[in-house]
Amino acid sequence: MPEIYDLIIHNIKIATMANNQDFGIIENAVLCIKNTKISAIYDANDSNIKQLETEESIDGQGYLLTPGLIDCHTHLIYGGNRANEFEMRLNGASYQEIARSGGGIVSTVKATRETGKDELFNLAAKRLCYLIDEGVTSIEIKSGYGLDLKTERKMLEVAKQLDQFSDVEISKTFLGAHALPPEYKDKADDYIDLVCDEMMPQLKTLNLIDCVDAFCEGIGFNIEQTKKVFEKAKQLDLPVKLHAEQLSDLGASKLASEFNAWSVDHLEYLDPKDVNLLKQSNTVATLLPGAFYFLNETKLPPIEALRKNDIPIAIATDSNPGSSPCLSILMIMNMACTLFKMTPLEALKGVTINAAKALNIDNKVGTVEVGKQADFVLWDVESPAELSYRIGGNTCRVVIKKGNVILDKSG
Repeated sequence: MPEIYDLIIHNIKIATMANNQDFGIIENAVLCIKNTKISAIYDANDSNIKQLETEESIDGQGYLLTPGLIDCHTHLIYGGNRANEFEMRLNGASYQEIARSGGGIVSTVKATRETGKDELFNLAAKRLCYLIDEGVTSIEIKSGYGLDLKTERKMLEVAKQLDQFSDVEISKTFLGAHALPPEYKDKADDYIDLVCDEMMPQLKTLNLIDCVDAFCEGIGFNIEQTKKVFEKAKQLDLPVKLHAEQLSDLGASKLASEFNAWSVDHLEYLDPKDVNLLKQSNTVATLLPGAFYFLNETKLPPIEALRKNDIPIAIATDSNPGSSPCLSILMIMNMACTLFKMTPLEALKGVTINAAKALNIDNKVGTVEVGKQADFVLWDVESPAELSYRIGGNTCRVVIKKGNVILDKSG
């Protein structure tokens, strides 16, 4: 007897992203889904498709099907906004000056501490809807706007709620070492002790952490303090990633590679000589063109060195209230091409297979291959390059997560 599939999608062109050299295009394809996974892929001219049986069928109307997009670096949960700081920067203040005067991350910490859990959930859910509308099916969300146990826990509980009640999968990252809270002014080592001895163990016990991150920078934490966070994470059997080399070269990427970090993120000041270290540790380079654009930076990441060393390059929105208030992953793809001179292929890989690697979920998502999870987007475009080419105009028509349609704008 023929196998009965849960869903068959036909009349589509697929960009599988399974070929490192190109988009992996399959023209006029038929895609079969069973038990939330890709069960088979056929050419429409294959005689075997006449025997296919299904509970449900979708006519893809000739649309392009890609893997579901993955936003692998966001700060989506927070209270308030920092539009006033945007204005301050336009009047000449630097990001560092704003941070040192009590603005920056610390101002969002105050607002987040004062915002109730239900309101934080509602705010983050609205932001998440914008990303789903552009084809995001998996996302990472960081804490880091609490900087005390109570609020860090509140943020991570909201992330867990979003994972349970939204239609996408959420990776929860603990970013307790994001900035120094006001009550620990001039006591950075004491605060790191709090992060390591109290916050991380308790939040791990509550099953609220999938990964640990830190901000290693002149306005954040130094190498030794970051190393202490990583050592505690290792002791708790938690993987790590790192905000590194955004504003200066402290050698943070070298430290991250020593701990086999999933990713190092930002990297504008990464020394090309250190790039090979990332390859040795299988660490993904996650670039964040939204922050580069919004802060009016000029120092480019070492793209060519990353290419020459075959380092997987992911890109992400870095959605946050201070340096990248961006809720458009399609705009980020365009920025990666126009600002960082990435190709459309590199940009799409950056939000599919390489973003999946940055979250250590590439064994189940990021490409369209038999056996992988049925996470897809149908786009009203002729070629994958159009996803990076356009400025505005969302061509996403259908979003499918685990074989279920979660968004349908196909009309």
